[in-house]
Parts: sequence; structure tokens; C-alpha cells
Amino acid sequence: MDGHGRDVDARRRTDAGARDEGGAGDEGAARGGRTGQVDGRALLAGVMVPLVTPMDRPGRPSAPAADALLVALAAAGARGLMLFGSNGEGPLLPTAQLGGFAAEVAARWRELTGDGTVLVNVTAPGTAEALARAETVLPAEPDALVLSPPIYYHHRHDEIVAHYAATAGLGVPVVAYNAPRYSNPLTPALLDELTGLAHLVGIKDSSGDLALFGHALAAARRRDDFGVSQGAEGQALDALRLGADGLVPGVANLLPGTAVELFRAHGEGRDDDARRAQQLLDQALLLHTVRPGVPAVKAVLAARGLCPPHVAAPFTPCSEPERRALLDLLAPLDAHLIRA
Repeated sequence: MDGHGRDVDARRRTDAGARDEGGAGDEGAARGGRTGQVDGRALLAGVMVPLVTPMDRPGRPSAPAADALLVALAAAGARGLMLFGSNGEGPLLPTAQLGGFAAEVAARWRELTGDGTVLVNVTAPGTAEALARAETVLPAEPDALVLSPPIYYHHRHDEIVAHYAATAGLGVPVVAYNAPRYSNPLTPALLDELTGLAHLVGIKDSSGDLALFGHALAAARRRDDFGVSQGAEGQALDALRLGADGLVPGVANLLPGTAVELFRAHGEGRDDDARRAQQLLDQALLLHTVRPGVPAVKAVLAARGLCPPHVAAPFTPCSEPERRALLDLLAPLDAHLIRA
């Protein structure tokens, strides 16, 4: 048991039970069953928000600064978080700054959601740094770690497999993260081999390549416990139609209720509602034509009293003209945007 009265090992076990048809994976199915195995499909089911990292000053993550956003996300129906991904500026944050934020945010999220899912990204340029980041965040009791292939250098197939194999001794499930804009890509051959690693329980694919996504699904279905989630938000509905278990859309920081509705509508066969939800997400994504990336998302959240606009260097906050343009652009979506 831990200091919060939770069975740490139980968070990492599951009966390969039913998938949740709501806004997040079934936490009971993803953890705490009889088999001693983690059901990656239940773990990744539903909508997982790749959280922006609120900061109390530029470059310094702050759990207290995240509280209003966490409350609003939970109220909107979100039940899963991923910390320190590309939306969370993870690769820009020093390893020493990750642990405290992850532990406090995870505890608060579980309090707000009744033990909602928390994944933590530990992607790094090399294996040693990825393992160091993983060890730093283990006190947060993540339901799984998220790991891209190494960033910066190009690596061979066998080196990337070894990178993932090195995480087997951490005692925590791992979700592979395909973000080829930022790291070595996960090729079809790599996907085939990685599904054979027992401690890997899923993949988040943000490539935007639906053919590759289809291959990931085919590789995953060789196991009954390997989940697949879509991170390319403009293809959320397409991915669900192909058979994705869940979604990890960055735009869910701004429209969490719409993302949850898209997932639920598809699962319930409400095709028109699902299409409308996808159209709303697509409309919101136009904010990146004003200012690409995290600074734009944080500027909108700051205007709604939910997150300071601070970002990690070399990012800079939005300028006042950019901020005004963003708010004007999203004004027609006000009824759908997250609110305090």
C-alpha cells in the first residue's frame, strides 16, 4: 500500500475485461484484475487528454497552477491524462522537474475522477535518459509510461527495439508513442516486433498516416491485450471507424467535452453526432494557423482563467496580437470550449 491507501501493484494488474464506452478507459478493467496482466485496450480506451503543463513561471511546472484546469477537465467528462507529451512540453523540461509535478497532478486527478488513468511520457534522446526520467516519475504511480523511439539521432531497427526492451525491468507497462515529426518513426516492421514485447501494452500513433495506423491495429490484434490510440486529432473519427481503442487529441485541452462526445457518439452508433463533433474539433484546430503549438493552447486557456500562459524556453508566449486573433477565431466555438 502507498501513502494514499492504494495498492500500488493493483494499479498495474487487470482482468482483460470489458472496454469502457464512455469518456475514458475502465479503470477497474485496466487495473486490479486476476490475471496479473495489464489490458492495454482498456487502459487506452476512451479519451485521454495530453495535458499542457501549467507553470508558475517560464519553464517551471506547477501542480497548484494546474488545479483549475484539472477540475475543469474532470467536470467535462475526461477521465484520462497523459503528462509531458508534445502538448506538455516534456522534452523541454529537465528530468529533475518532472517527479514532483507528476506525483501531485496524478494524486489530484485520481481524487477528482475516482482513480482516473494517468500516463507519463518519458521520451528522451537516449536510453539512459529515458530510464532516468522513468525512475523520476515512478512515485506518481503511473498506470503506464509512454515512450517514443529515441529523438535526435537516426537509429537502426535493432537499436530501437533494444531501447524499448530496456524498460522491461521498471515494473510498469509501457505504451509506444509514434511521433515521427519529433523522433525516429515506428515502421511497420518495428510495430510487428514491438507487439512481441510483453511489457508493451499499446501504441499511441500521431503519424497522421492512416495506412500505418491500420497496420498498427493489425499488429496489435495479434494480442488480446494490446491497445491502439489515435493522436492525430484531425483523424479521430476515421481512427475509431478503423477500430481504435481510444483517442489522445491535444485539442481536448480546449474542447474536452466535444472529444468525449465524439468517442461516445461513435460507440453508440450516433454517426451524425460523431461527425459534428469531429467538425468542431477540426474548427478548433485552426488556432494553429495563428500560432502553431503549445503557446496558442495556453494563451486560450489563460484567457479562460485555467492556465498561466508561461511556456518552457525556447518557446515564447503568444503576443497580444496573436492572443486577440486566437480569441476572435475561437469565439464561434465558445459554447464548446472548456470553462472554469
